[in-house]
Amino acid sequence: MRSMKPSAVLCVVAFFITGSALAQQMPNPYGPNINLAAAKKVAGVAAAKAVDMKLNMVIAIVDTGGQLVYLERADVVQWGSIKVAVHKARASAHYQRPTLSLENTVKSSVNYLTLDGISAIEGGVPIVEDGKVIGAIGVSGGSSAQDGQVAGAGAAVIK
Repeated sequence: MRSMKPSAVLCVVAFFITGSALAQQMPNPYGPNINLAAAKKVAGVAAAKAVDMKLNMVIAIVDTGGQLVYLERADVVQWGSIKVAVHKARASAHYQRPTLSLENTVKSSVNYLTLDGISAIEGGVPIVEDGKVIGAIGVSGGSSAQDGQVAGAGAAVIK
């Protein structure tokens, strides 16, 4: 039992060191929550991008707390994409960064997968207005790169 204590302490220290690296990357503070009109605008641009790419997708918009504000889905889409899109949006809002950044971080240190709410796959993007995160968009239905393109197009409509 005594021999486990030093290794447990080392694990906790390593976790906090890697966790602080993730926390230091937060470029934007939270602002007021996205409203329904803005969420629909973001989703509309994202949906248009998906149509241009000939993709059936689910688009989820969440506020800063990760609560669903708006969801739009194509008529023909796999049911699992609904939860995936919401999860990507929540992870992006909670960690204030694109889920592609989380994906890259996990590739360098698998320890991040132990953090609650991590979605380490491209397709979630914070929505930033006046330098503050007001919500996030999550997209699912294509490849992760395609999801990221559609999410990025939607998020870019808010300045």
